[in-house]
Amino acid sequence: MFLLVYFMSIGSLLADQSSPLKDTLSEEKFVLINGIEQWVTIKGNKAKPIILFIHGGPGSPITPYADNVYKDWEKDFLLVQWDQRGTGRTYGKSPVQFTPEYLQAHLLTIEQMAADGIALAEYLVKHLGKPKMILTGTSWGSALAVKIAAKRPDLFYAYIGHSQIVDPSNDGPMYDKVYQLAQQGHDQMALDALDALGKPPYNRAKHVGMLLRVVKKYEKANSTPPPANWFVETTNYNNPKDEQDRQDGDDYSFVNYAGDKVLAVPSIRVGINLLRDNAELKIPVYLIQGEEDILTPKTASKAWFDKLQAPHKEYFLLPKAAHGFNQSVVDMQYKLCKGVRITAQ
Repeated sequence: MFLLVYFMSIGSLLADQSSPLKDTLSEEKFVLINGIEQWVTIKGNKAKPIILFIHGGPGSPITPYADNVYKDWEKDFLLVQWDQRGTGRTYGKSPVQFTPEYLQAHLLTIEQMAADGIALAEYLVKHLGKPKMILTGTSWGSALAVKIAAKRPDLFYAYIGHSQIVDPSNDGPMYDKVYQLAQQGHDQMALDALDALGKPPYNRAKHVGMLLRVVKKYEKANSTPPPANWFVETTNYNNPKDEQDRQDGDDYSFVNYAGDKVLAVPSIRVGINLLRDNAELKIPVYLIQGEEDILTPKTASKAWFDKLQAPHKEYFLLPKAAHGFNQSVVDMQYKLCKGVRITAQ
């Protein structure tokens, strides 16, 4: 009898120890979304709220780095990462031919990608058996997330934006800012590059990219960097095919975002103006802004925030943060996600 009780007790103890595992979910697969297979990962505690991450770029997936940055969140949330149309493994399923004719016949649009995001959210609600989720977007993903939330607020508890894009079509203020910083720092190399480039607007996507390289240099110099291991690809993504798909998808997506008159590819960003088109959201809104962000400056995000009508809104300005992620940004994301009110409806 003693042995029976002993083994029953050990069995109960082991069951208790393993109980967290029964709520753990880890899926990495292609999901058919609006006619094409798109790469989606779902990781975390299936008893907890869903967070749908909308990555930046366009063409810059979080999936290769998500375990490095967000692994600790998995006990508190169910984390969904998505390689958008034209990005990463989704791009790799149907790679693009870089000819003007092919590019013109396979344009990316924010309307199509918002429709993809809505279809993904609908899939997650059905697949995971939850009524809503938290929506978070960064940089390009912040503009896309606003479009998604505006069309289907019923799918989301709240929107958390980081490096919020508002009206990205005018590169003039960004050029003037980095030119001033280069002059102040006697940075002749940057001044020569900017002089050779000339003031915007630009007809070629590659010229926009050249300006952004100077912007990133100064943002990096004035902000706290992320931990060194964050943006190292995890083992599954550290291979020649994934690397090539990320590079090619980034090029394809950026040409569509910036536009290129020589290739006759229209610009996605020309049509983005949240002050004009999205001055109301029907869910709570939280914005995280880096004080040293040049690409999406605080003047622009604060102007939209001030105009925005929402049930609740808060704005957080982080010192020593620029456009990208660092520890303070991710800590604030976590704090805000934990504070979102989750209801049964």
